[in-house]
Parts: sequence; C-alpha cells; structure tokens
Amino acid sequence: MSRMSPGEGRAYLVDRLRAVADGDRAALRQIYERTAAKLFGVCLRILDSREEAEDVLQDVYLTVWNRADSFDPARASPITWLATIARNRAIDRRRQIGPRAFDRPVDEAVDIADASPDALALLHRSEDTRRLAECLGALDDRTRGAIVTAFYGGRTYEELAETAGVPLGTMKSLIRRGLMRLKECLSS
Repeated sequence: MSRMSPGEGRAYLVDRLRAVADGDRAALRQIYERTAAKLFGVCLRILDSREEAEDVLQDVYLTVWNRADSFDPARASPITWLATIARNRAIDRRRQIGPRAFDRPVDEAVDIADASPDALALLHRSEDTRRLAECLGALDDRTRGAIVTAFYGGRTYEELAETAGVPLGTMKSLIRRGLMRLKECLSS
C-alpha cells in the first residue's frame, strides 16, 4: 500500500465512508485495512485486554457499517470520527465489565507498546484540527486537562472526578462548560 499525504488519506477515507453508506462491503474492508491497527490501539489503551479490545473493535466496524451515512466530513475528519466511535465503544465496554475486571488502572495502559501515533497525535497533525488545538489552548489548564483526558485518554467522568477529588456533578459541569467554550471558539 503506497503512502498517502494526510490530505490524500483523508480524501480516501471520506470516499470509502461514502461508499460504505451506499452498502459497499469492499469499502468497509478497505477502511478496516487502513484503520484497524490505530483503532485497536485506542480500544486496548482503554480496556487493557486484547480479547476485550478485539471484541470492541468488531463492534466499532459494525457501527461504521450501520452509521456511515451519519459521517459528515465538514464536522470531523474520518479518523477522528472513527476514533471517537472506538473510544466510546471501549468506554461502554469498560463500564459494562466494571472496574474490578481490570488488574491495572487505565493510567498504566499508556505503557502498552504501540509504535503508531495515538489519537491525540493524529488530531494535532490533521489540518482541520489546528483550530481545535488553538481553542483547547485557550481553556484553563484544569478544564483542558479534563477534556483531553476524558476524550483522548479514555477516562470516565467518575474516574476524573475521583482523581481530581471533586464531586461527579462538578466534573461533568466543568467538562460541559469547557465543551461549550470549545464549540463557541470553533464556530467563530
């Protein structure tokens, strides 16, 4: 498979997602071939279990098959959309299993070897997220840290609240207000 520039890779995935929305199974296979390693890494970091991450990855591509028509390239890059699905599915599975099923805290999952860039690194590289990085930089450290840890680190609101020593409602409000400021900044 030849190397594509970030812009070409994005255009390719946008095209393939449109084809999946039209029921093209080969396009789903092509998306899988290009993104499975990255999305598996997202799932593995959150779940810390290869078996669970593999199961969730299957759910991710089933969701892509069923929801490709909801992808809007004007709102997010394809890899961001896919990584968000993977992150959300992995967090849902982690909640379903319960915290006792994990031998180590999710913070230690950072040590799992993965030579490819993580979701946050991919976001910083893509042209459409330069503005997101700018807007994240405008947030106070506490809010920015909570949002980044929740959305790119796979931490639940409950875990963030416990780590910060604040009530769950306070953490949810902090993140909600931060997301509203981000939305405002991104739309200006």
